[in-house]
Amino acid sequence: MTQPTFSICVYCGSKPGTNPLFTQAAVTVGQWIAAHGGQLVYGGGSGGLMGIVADATLAAGGRVIGIIPKALVEKEWAHHGCTELHIVENMHDRKRMMAEHADAFLALPGGIGTLEELFEVWTWRQLGYHDKPIGLLNTAGYYNGLMAFLHTAVASQFLSDWQMGLIRSSDEPAYLLSELVQGAGLSPPAQLEQI
Repeated sequence: MTQPTFSICVYCGSKPGTNPLFTQAAVTVGQWIAAHGGQLVYGGGSGGLMGIVADATLAAGGRVIGIIPKALVEKEWAHHGCTELHIVENMHDRKRMMAEHADAFLALPGGIGTLEELFEVWTWRQLGYHDKPIGLLNTAGYYNGLMAFLHTAVASQFLSDWQMGLIRSSDEPAYLLSELVQGAGLSPPAQLEQI
């Protein structure tokens, strides 16, 4: 297996959600990463959208790095089929290691853990701890309510337009992934077509 040309850290639900479009988006993301010579970095679980994006990446020939805390190995049924599975002490170690292995971050639909991870890397970005691009995949309008709230926060002057500009949002996986990879100063191999 050749060295990946980029690494995308994907945050997403440990459950699949109710809309089949969430599953379809996770599969598309995994296939795109693999088809374009990239590597998936994620939370190491085998269930829900986490397992789906990992399986899709692996099935398409891509590398997958899973990072999971010891306490969640049993609860989340760690994905032992990952190219690399790192079992760490706690959530802080998990998030730090995921960030270190990533060139960019992408949030798919998910729950409180996904939101917490998204907001943390967004906070780190505004503070200058990293300059890696961040994307929000708004599949089936899942994040419409969140985006409306964030615009309310801007109007109330708790957030700025500059801070909002640190997150790229789209409902098109291939477009958003291309934006993130290019935003990281990298590019997938030109000979590969968009999925």
